[in-house]
Amino acid sequence: MNIISVDRGDSPVVLGQPHGGIYVPDDIFARLNSTGQGLDDTDWHINRLYDGLLSGATVVQFHVHRYVIDANRDPAGVSLYPGQNTTTLCPTTDFNGQEIWREGQEPSEDEILARRELYHAPYHSALREELERVKARYGLAILYDCHSIRSEISFLFEGLLPVFSIGTNTGETCFAAIEESVNEICCAADGFDTVLNGRFKGGWSTRHYGQPETGVHAIQMELAQRAYMEEAAPWEYRPDLAEQLRPRLGQILKTLNTLALSGALHSQGNPNV
Repeated sequence: MNIISVDRGDSPVVLGQPHGGIYVPDDIFARLNSTGQGLDDTDWHINRLYDGLLSGATVVQFHVHRYVIDANRDPAGVSLYPGQNTTTLCPTTDFNGQEIWREGQEPSEDEILARRELYHAPYHSALREELERVKARYGLAILYDCHSIRSEISFLFEGLLPVFSIGTNTGETCFAAIEESVNEICCAADGFDTVLNGRFKGGWSTRHYGQPETGVHAIQMELAQRAYMEEAAPWEYRPDLAEQLRPRLGQILKTLNTLALSGALHSQGNPNV
């Protein structure tokens, strides 16, 4: 089983997809309870949704499910959102706060360390390699981290999540031109609502790699799944909905590509800070 796929392109834009995978080793799957075995908290169809939207974009996919290990969490286990409900590096609950393991089958500390080396580290090694390759060619790289989540999850947030949740850790992970361009496109999208640095400010990948002063910019897009799929099992992809959303996503990626190639991001310092 290949746990990572890299579709290498020649654009300065790299798409990270850490949560679209559904692979769970058989021995681990058997330890999950019926709630866990549903794999509900997948970023369903995320690769299909973005496929072909930017010619030349590099795509790094992680095929291992987040219940095995969450590739978008700090490997040291530090919470991204202190004081708020969230899930951990090796989750013990789902997004509803429900237990996902059979009694006594939760991963031990030693097992978490082993999973980190076996799964988490290789994904980030691959992602880092692509960002460094792109930066070596263009002098900069833009990581666009692709995510999606159900629209209503009271354990994590109140009310209905906007379709577009843009995260830059309050402007720290990219230059202002990137944040502003993406936000402008989303706000202008008829029928879709937007929030910038709301509940989702960017996960570990965005915060870790987004160091604009070094030439690596990062931005996270968390999409409400109602915009392109059914939000209940069997989690069907809705082409009729997706084809309304995809042009906006394509516009975002093409704008980022143009910004990167224009030289506008080569200025010194981060205007967001």
